[in-house]
Amino acid sequence: MTPEAAAEMIHGGLYMILKCALPVLLVSMAIGLVISIFQTVTSIQEQTLTFVPKVLGIFLTLMIAGHWIMNNLVEYTTELWSNFVYYVHK
Repeated sequence: MTPEAAAEMIHGGLYMILKCALPVLLVSMAIGLVISIFQTVTSIQEQTLTFVPKVLGIFLTLMIAGHWIMNNLVEYTTELWSNFVYYVHK
């Protein structure tokens, strides 16, 4: 495997991780921000208040975007396996 091929594979893998994790992370961050603003306005400082809404938000995000995420992962894995000969070649 050439250094360029390794760098390309690593770049593609990191991009895929970022692309697939981004919807879940954005929803979690948005829910955390809304709950933090709510806690500040109402002076409720309960640490466990953010847990249930975040879990529900992440669950709904995975229900909605799960098919898209899985398709991206399957396409990337198929691409890696179809180019396997290229990667193991000197």
